Amino acid sequence: MAEAVGEKTLAAVPAGVPFKLVIVISLAALLIGLGGAFAFLKLSGGHTAQDKHAGGQASGSGEDGSTAHGASTVPSGVPGVIYDLEPFIVNLADTPEIRYLKVTIKLELDRADAGSEIATRLPQIRDSILVLLTSKDSASVRSPQGKFQLRDEITQRVNQLLPRPGVRAAYFTDFVVQ
Repeated sequence: MAEAVGEKTLAAVPAGVPFKLVIVISLAALLIGLGGAFAFLKLSGGHTAQDKHAGGQASGSGEDGSTAHGASTVPSGVPGVIYDLEPFIVNLADTPEIRYLKVTIKLELDRADAGSEIATRLPQIRDSILVLLTSKDSASVRSPQGKFQLRDEITQRVNQLLPRPGVRAAYFTDFVVQ
């Protein structure tokens, strides 16, 4: 009978994960996480002295001659300055029914001085965008492909109106078709 009581007490102890195994697994996960964070920061961030030296030589004059003396350009990896345009509310080119489009556009500038050029040509830029928007129908602007195409067309039209192209991309922050 003593043997039966001894077997019951052994069976009553829950079989869990050893505490040392939990510590080892936790330390391994911590080391993997730290290694991943280090690799991410090393690969995506910080420039070496060689990169800074090469960038200093290239920023003075572009290969295509697009940078003028004294004009600073924003590096391609760095987000440019954002220029806000007032919202547009236009009639779309749908013939059977009347459809409206309300869109707010933000322009990402490629050069620091492009903002002043846009401000001086703002009536022409708004007119060009209004003509473009009213030429579209609701089916074409509702699809994702149509929106990407519209963004590209806006960028091209604005760059054509500037003395030197200075808009990198156009972004929609509000887009409603009714």
